[in-house]
Amino acid sequence: MIETERNHMHARFQGHRPRRLSAYALAFAAAAAMPGVFGDLDTVGSVLVIVLLVICLGIHEAAHAWVAWKCGDSTGKDLGRITLNPIPHIDLFMSIILPGILLLSNTGVLFGGAKPVPVNFHRLRHPWRDMSLVALAGPASNLLLALFFLIALKFFVSTGLYNNASSTATARYDDVLPVVLSKTVKFNLLLTVFNLVPIPPLDGSRVMAWLLPPGVRTPYVALEPFGLLIVMALVYFSHDFNYFLVHTMDSMFAALDKIASLGGVW
Repeated sequence: MIETERNHMHARFQGHRPRRLSAYALAFAAAAAMPGVFGDLDTVGSVLVIVLLVICLGIHEAAHAWVAWKCGDSTGKDLGRITLNPIPHIDLFMSIILPGILLLSNTGVLFGGAKPVPVNFHRLRHPWRDMSLVALAGPASNLLLALFFLIALKFFVSTGLYNNASSTATARYDDVLPVVLSKTVKFNLLLTVFNLVPIPPLDGSRVMAWLLPPGVRTPYVALEPFGLLIVMALVYFSHDFNYFLVHTMDSMFAALDKIASLGGVW
């Protein structure tokens, strides 16, 4: 009975298809919470943000693959996806063509993502629990990246050790490099929060599926084909959902800022 249910749920929930999680998260979250994301950047600055985002999305996917390998599934590792090199994670259309078109069209909305990492549900030693750990690895990597870029932002603003730096720390926040780093921090926080929303196929839904009892899990997982429509509707029509995203991002930023500044030391 357990194996039959697990096979049935696997076919509907995971199957042998690549997991498409972070690719959608960046698209809808950027449109919802960061309209006009490149409004205060020139072309060079905008390209730098996109390059950093591609790298961050690659790290997000590498984190999924690494945890899956540690939990018993070497599919991602065998495909060379446990790497900080962004090239194996790049999807020609989602990572380059589509973001480039949107950038050139001045829509103010960034839509794109990385090549998803395939995860074989049945190879995981404890499938439902391990799948939740694999899913959490992505947002966790984005949270750590947000902290890294926030520390870099504070360092450059404090020291002015970059070309054409303004004369005061306050003025430096408007320089290209600090603005690029600031937007990269925000995007990584956005990816963290958005991916943790428990709506299939976002990462948070993998955790919720593990926690739910089998009788509730089945109809919950069955929502996945409609999940992105639900998410899109919430993004564009729910003020409360967008408030949740922004408020949670602000709370995370405040916590990371205390860590990055060593409790306000710098």
